[in-house]
Amino acid sequence: MAFETMTSWVVTSLLLSLRIGPVFAMAPPFTLTRTPPVFRVFLGLGLAGLLTSSLPQEQWAAAFGAGDLLATAARELLLGAMFVLAFQVMFAGLYLAGRTVDIQAGFGLAMLIDPTTRGQTPLVGTLLAYAAGAVFFAMDGHAELLRLLRASVEAIPLGTGHAPQSLRPLTAFMSVVFMTSFGVVATAVLTLFIADVAIALMARTMPQMNVLILGLQVKTLLLLLVLPIMIGSVGALLARLAIVTLEAIPGLL
Repeated sequence: MAFETMTSWVVTSLLLSLRIGPVFAMAPPFTLTRTPPVFRVFLGLGLAGLLTSSLPQEQWAAAFGAGDLLATAARELLLGAMFVLAFQVMFAGLYLAGRTVDIQAGFGLAMLIDPTTRGQTPLVGTLLAYAAGAVFFAMDGHAELLRLLRASVEAIPLGTGHAPQSLRPLTAFMSVVFMTSFGVVATAVLTLFIADVAIALMARTMPQMNVLILGLQVKTLLLLLVLPIMIGSVGALLARLAIVTLEAIPGLL
């Protein structure tokens, strides 16, 4: 009996790790820092084991005796992917807004190499992503995420997950995220737009002026002056983004 109980606990923990593990392996802000993959794997397994221990043993037996472990594993991966999708959408909005500022400021060809993904990311977008990650952890977003994972096991027991029936919650969530993300960079966009208008008026009155070189220098300087002000004043919007993301997750499952 003890061997069967332990085996059931191990299998249930492994299945739950398929729901929890992708969040720490692929979802920002957890991917913003270089963490050894082995640490992420053991973190997911450890949390899954703790979560399994808090469940009634009847659910262990149900998970182990279902017979179709492959289908159960696929359902758990799907649920984990929904958690990842929510955070990916949140940070994609910030990267897109940052890329818009980059292009308007003349940094269209300048990209950063993200050491975690080894991919190119926009300059301002990367700054916004790290600021959003700092706000997320400062407001105990990680603790709320753990509570959501625990609540998801109660609401959707092992092996009972299914594909979303409607895309309406996802589209509504994406619209709020992208509107809020562009609200984050509104100060920089407005400042650069006014600079563009002023440079265009100067070009009409002084045709001999090199508008391209002057505009690049002026907008680069303006962006460097505006960025600290913008980052210091958008903490509430970044917190709102994190709250919207956490509140949207139950509707996506």
